Amino acid sequence: MRVLIAGEANPDLILRNYQAFPELGKEVLVEDLQLTLGGSSAICAVGLARLGDSVTFAANVGADLYGDFCVAAFEREGVDVSRIHRRADLKTGITVSITSSQDRALVTYLGAIATLRPEDVPETAFAGHCHFHVSAYFLQDGLRTGLRDLFAAARRAGLTTSLDPGYDPSETWPRELIETLKEVDVFLPNESEIQGISGCRDLLDGLRALDNGHTLVVGKLGPDGCISLCRGETIQVGAFPVSVVDTTGAGDSFDAGFLHAWLRGGPLHDCLRFAAACGSLSTRGLGGTTTQPTGEEAENYMHAQTGH
Repeated sequence: MRVLIAGEANPDLILRNYQAFPELGKEVLVEDLQLTLGGSSAICAVGLARLGDSVTFAANVGADLYGDFCVAAFEREGVDVSRIHRRADLKTGITVSITSSQDRALVTYLGAIATLRPEDVPETAFAGHCHFHVSAYFLQDGLRTGLRDLFAAARRAGLTTSLDPGYDPSETWPRELIETLKEVDVFLPNESEIQGISGCRDLLDGLRALDNGHTLVVGKLGPDGCISLCRGETIQVGAFPVSVVDTTGAGDSFDAGFLHAWLRGGPLHDCLRFAAACGSLSTRGLGGTTTQPTGEEAENYMHAQTGH
């Protein structure tokens, strides 16, 4: 399978195991740090490449040290970087993640992230691909307003489409996303995002509110696994047990696992299980891409846990 992903790429500077959460005017110490490839779209792209899919990544990065870091990281994973634009007028973004095994806090400088526009992903980019994915909808200021049309163009070209919205930092949850979903085949929000976008406090009510008769909505529930609706019936799969080091990018690795299985026509329950395994396994090391599994590793892990 060949997948085109458009979105954000930036380094993640991960500071692990803090003694206390930092407050203004105070200094705290952490036990470890690591610089890894970050950005929801980028982590999903590497996850798919690890699983054996061919991936092309479209993004803007600066012609700077952080941009060099991102492109080199993609190339090491076999991701096609021909659609990454290096721009001297931009600075590559960066995220600082203050993390523990339980949760994390993020501080992000968007930089080039917000500058990607629909014209940076021309219809010629769809040639040779079977699927088009976008993550971090609410961070993609340049892409967001034209994203419905871009998804529609991808579908006209014969591609399926998917979207991970990410969290809305403004917490306004603009309603135009609902219209964009009409051109989306698979929607991959987490529980907080389902509540914000749907306006429903109850998870199941939120899933039903987002059901437009076309889009498959897959809800990510963190340590509680994942959930979806199939012809009105709820399908829920639990998370797999692992020794968690860092949860950065676990949802993006879940996305990669789900799309990998779904694009091969797997039953929904099997797609959810495989995605849950990929998300869980990605938390074993620092950073979103460090311990993302191969397809064989994920299959063997599921078999060891469940016997099938």
